[in-house]
Amino acid sequence: MKKRMKKCTETQGDALDVCELCKRRDNCPDKYGEKVTLQEHNITVHYFCLLMSSGIFQRGKEDEGVHGFLVDDIRQEIRRSSKLRCMLCKKNGASVGCAIKSCRQMVHLPCGIEQEFIFQFTDLFPSFCKKHRPTQSCSISPTLPICCSICLENIEPVLSYSVLKCPVCHGSWFHRKCVQFQAHSAAMFFFRCTLCNNKEQFQQEMLRMGIYIPERDASWELEENAYRDLLEVYQRCDAVKCSCHKGRSYSAQSGSFEIVRCKFCGSSGTHRKCSSLKLYEANWSCADCRAVVEGTVSTLPNHVKSPLAKRQEKKRLFKRCLSSVQSLISKRRCLDASPAEILMDLATQITPQQTTTVQVKSDQVVEVALQALRQRDFNPCHTLSVSFSISKQSQKMSKQRFLSLLVQNLQHSTIFEGPEGDKNLALSSQALRDDLYYEIGSLLAFSLVHGGPPVAFFSSALYYSLFHYPSDYKLTVEDLGDVVLTRKVRMIAESSSLEELKQAMRAASEHLHVAGCWREVSKLEDKYTLLEDFLNFYLIIRMQLPLQRFREGLRTLGVFERIQSRPEGFYPVFCDPVERMTAELMFSLFTARFSEDEKQKSKEEMTINSWMMYLQECEAGKCAASLDDVLRFATSADVIPAIGFNPAPSLSFFKPLDLSCAFPQSQNEVNHIVLPMLPSYELFKKHLEYAVCQVSVMQAI
Repeated sequence: MKKRMKKCTETQGDALDVCELCKRRDNCPDKYGEKVTLQEHNITVHYFCLLMSSGIFQRGKEDEGVHGFLVDDIRQEIRRSSKLRCMLCKKNGASVGCAIKSCRQMVHLPCGIEQEFIFQFTDLFPSFCKKHRPTQSCSISPTLPICCSICLENIEPVLSYSVLKCPVCHGSWFHRKCVQFQAHSAAMFFFRCTLCNNKEQFQQEMLRMGIYIPERDASWELEENAYRDLLEVYQRCDAVKCSCHKGRSYSAQSGSFEIVRCKFCGSSGTHRKCSSLKLYEANWSCADCRAVVEGTVSTLPNHVKSPLAKRQEKKRLFKRCLSSVQSLISKRRCLDASPAEILMDLATQITPQQTTTVQVKSDQVVEVALQALRQRDFNPCHTLSVSFSISKQSQKMSKQRFLSLLVQNLQHSTIFEGPEGDKNLALSSQALRDDLYYEIGSLLAFSLVHGGPPVAFFSSALYYSLFHYPSDYKLTVEDLGDVVLTRKVRMIAESSSLEELKQAMRAASEHLHVAGCWREVSKLEDKYTLLEDFLNFYLIIRMQLPLQRFREGLRTLGVFERIQSRPEGFYPVFCDPVERMTAELMFSLFTARFSEDEKQKSKEEMTINSWMMYLQECEAGKCAASLDDVLRFATSADVIPAIGFNPAPSLSFFKPLDLSCAFPQSQNEVNHIVLPMLPSYELFKKHLEYAVCQVSVMQAI
């Protein structure tokens, strides 16, 4: 009797483990969604099976039933689908149908995946069969073998169900399985094209092509205690001679044996008595940090210079050598000078006779730039020469292209945190040890003076921390980069009663204790001073040493001092997004060089009209090329450099001998383009489009 009861229980458990819609036991969240079992109702379903079922809708709240799908509706859908036969396995229970009304194909969700159905996880969650599914198109076919930009394995550049591409850059191709795995890991906040870093258009296209993007934080953000080390407080006395009889690790709540941490790094400490600190003194800096800030040698006995200290000493010597050059720069400070004019003034330091050559391998732009910066003979006043190394062959690469890629990649460096285009400095002990804050600051200053693009990714909080502008800027909760911390601090800011405030403070107690902001509150208004103190600690006091080293880096070529003289003028260069190129702006950039002959000039004016018409069509999206592609063709720059173009862009004309090969010619070194004079606009557009697209494809490769 017992054996029979046991067997019956096992049979019920096995039945409960099967999805009621697709009749499968698979538990694969990235493929079928979360597998949910309602024990009290004896129902098990895959979440995606519910989403894609044609006869059910979410009529409940998120916490009702299965994520809003009510139990009665689920049972009704199970009964409905039990009468429908799957076109693949020929079994009943097909709950998913093609969204095209005239199409009668019905499948189980797993069978639909095998049949290459496309399931769109947006709007009404429609499904499309192999015949009616959406497809991608490619106006520019790559000429060289390419690889998946995620797994890096070779890929056949033929668009299909299994092979997708980025709709923006057209150079990023990937397997469907690879991009789905990336979407499941990165989720909505971090999922973007791995090549051009586009997020909005890329996500829309991937949703259209049936890629599921979870609405949550990235998987690495959800790991338990992932950032636990950042919450640990240093508790040890590092004085040469510790006077505490209870040991170096003992810290009293107050008094002579309370451990005070370094105000810069926070990773060194001392008892008040051991460093002769008075009870009211709160600011103390360790010997290493004092040596960096004051530019002196550490007073610790038996102190051995680290590679970082040696490198910093070289940088100080290098700055002294530059002082003679910088003394030649005009001391004039024109209050009405534009950032471009100021940068142009700084660019007079560059000597064209001497060059610094960098060779870029693959996508290692930042690594190559840092390697050049760390060379003993590096001089920012030398002219930059760039070559691209591929398969043991070296090709010339434009300086503007290199600097544009450099700034794009620096934005995603470990020393920055926060959303795209709104970055703050992140605290990293490894970056401090490697002096990365100085080096990246130096590279940004170098890029601005040598003709690179605007920085365009600083947050207002970071710009304020560096240059104290705007002077009336107030730090806000949104300036915090940590998602979890932001949520906890926002609870304090939004508390509407004293009880809510205390509860929010308890939730963020660890962070408040670390910042030294934990206190008793007696009224709701106390939250304002609490928030002000915490934000000031987290964004400024805690970041003193990184900010100091970053400022020192920006002093390269005298950039920091000139920004300080006009912080309001440079604010758009560092914080505002790059100005969108328009046909009118592009047309105004180029100065036409007309001939003196009236007959010839009339033909040239017709060509100018064709040029303007082509730019307008590019802006309207009627051409294969974009305005950015045209600018890149003519000047090698993706955007207008912060320093402006030197020389100013210009165009001239030529009369072709053979109309079939009358292609425009670009002279990137002098920002000049030569346009053919052709009898019709259609022929002009065809030849110009071919020339521009050829350059774009080669640069993408």
